[in-house]
Amino acid sequence: MTRPGFALIIVLATALSGCAGLSGLSQATKPSNLYALTPKSTFNKNLPRLSQQIVVEEPTATAAVNTDRIAVQPNVFEVQYLPRSRWVDRAPLIIQALMIESYENTGKVAAVGRSAVGLRSDFNVITDLREFQAFQVSDAQGDDRLRVVVRLNIKLVDAVEDTILASRSFEEVAISADDDALTLVTAFDTALGNAMKDSVEWSIRTIHSYARNNPSSF
Repeated sequence: MTRPGFALIIVLATALSGCAGLSGLSQATKPSNLYALTPKSTFNKNLPRLSQQIVVEEPTATAAVNTDRIAVQPNVFEVQYLPRSRWVDRAPLIIQALMIESYENTGKVAAVGRSAVGLRSDFNVITDLREFQAFQVSDAQGDDRLRVVVRLNIKLVDAVEDTILASRSFEEVAISADDDALTLVTAFDTALGNAMKDSVEWSIRTIHSYARNNPSSF
C-alpha cells in the first residue's frame, strides 16, 4: 500500500471548507459501518477465586480516542479517522463493558459491574486508556502498514480504605495487514483482547493477595 493510497482511506478530524465542505456533506449522507469488539473468554485455570465485589469504572481517555470514531495517526502529531467506519459506542464505554464481561468470564469473581447499577464495591478498577489508535508505519520493503497500539493503565483501589493498592500498565500491539476496515478492527480486537487478559488476571491475583493479607477489612 502506497502512502497516496493510504491517504485516500482516512479523513482529517477537522472541519472542511469550500467545495471540500460540500463534498463532505455528500459523504455524510452515507451510513457508517459499525464495528464491535469482543471480550476475553479464556483465562488461566489457576486463577484464585475472589469473594469480594468489583466495580469497573468507565475508563478515562483523551478526546482523540474518547469517541466512536476509529483513530489512525499518520504521524505522532496528527489524528485522523477512518471514513464511514465507527465503533458501536465511545471507546471507553466499549472497553468498560468488555472488561466487566471478561471478569465474569473468568468464573472467579463473586460480583462485578458498574457503579451506576448500585453495586457496593470492595475494590474499584480504574482504567486510563492511554493508547487506542493505529499508527501508519513502513515495513522493510517501504510498504505502509497500520500498527495498532492499545495501552491500559490500571489502578486497583481499596474502596473501603479509599487507597490505591496497585497500579500497572498493559500495552499490546497488533499489525493490520492492510487498510481494510474489518482487517484493522480485527487488529484492534487482538491487541485489546491481549491487554484485557493480562490486566484481568493480574488484578484478580493482586486483589486476592491483598485481601488475604488484610482479612479484617473484608
